[in-house]
Amino acid sequence: MTIAPAFTSILATHAPTAAAISALLYPHGEVVLHDLRTGTIAGIWNCFSGRAVGEDSLIEEEFSALGSTEAVLGPYEKTGADGRRFKSISAVLRDGTGDAVGLLCINLDMSMIDQAVKLLSAFAGAEQPKPQALFSRDWREEINATLHGWLKERGLALSALKRGDRVALVAALDERGLFQTRNAVDHLASLIGASRASIYNYLAAARGEAP
Repeated sequence: MTIAPAFTSILATHAPTAAAISALLYPHGEVVLHDLRTGTIAGIWNCFSGRAVGEDSLIEEEFSALGSTEAVLGPYEKTGADGRRFKSISAVLRDGTGDAVGLLCINLDMSMIDQAVKLLSAFAGAEQPKPQALFSRDWREEINATLHGWLKERGLALSALKRGDRVALVAALDERGLFQTRNAVDHLASLIGASRASIYNYLAAARGEAP
C-alpha cells in the first residue's frame, strides 16, 4: 500500500474502502485512487502495474465535465505492459457540491482466468468427428443424442414433457428407425421415466395405430 503524503480529506475517506477491496482481491486486484484536482495518483494498493504515487494519472483534464453525470465507468478492458488483460472499473468520487474530485479504480488481472478458460476449452472441445467404426452400431448413443438434440431444439426439459411431447419425441425416434432394435423401448423408457407399455402407446399414437 502506498499513499501520497498530501492526501485530500475527501480522498482519504475512501482509502479504507480501497484497502479492503485490494485485500479481498489480492493478489489479482490492484486498486488506485486518482486525485483529479492534481491529476496524479494519490494512492495505490497491491500495485502490479508499475505505477507509483505522485505520477501523472494520464486522465484527460476535461474529465470533470464528463464525470458530471457519471457515477461508475465500466467495466472496461486494459492491457498491461507485459500483455496481461485487465478488467477494470472506476467509481467517480465527488465533494459536497457534486464536483468530481477523484476516481477509485479497480484493475482485475484476468490472465489466470484466461489460462483456465483455454485449458477447459482444450479438454471440452471435440477435435474430431465420431469414428463410425465405433458408433455405427451403437443404438444407445444414437437414441441419447437424438433425444437430447430434440429437447434442445424445442427448449424443453425432459422432466416437463407432456403426453403430446412424448408422442412427438417417439415419432422423431421412429422416423430414424431407432425402434428396430430389440431393447430400444426399454432404453427409452428408462431415459424418460415411463413404462414399456407407455412407450408402445406413444409409438402407436405416433403411427396412427390403435394402442
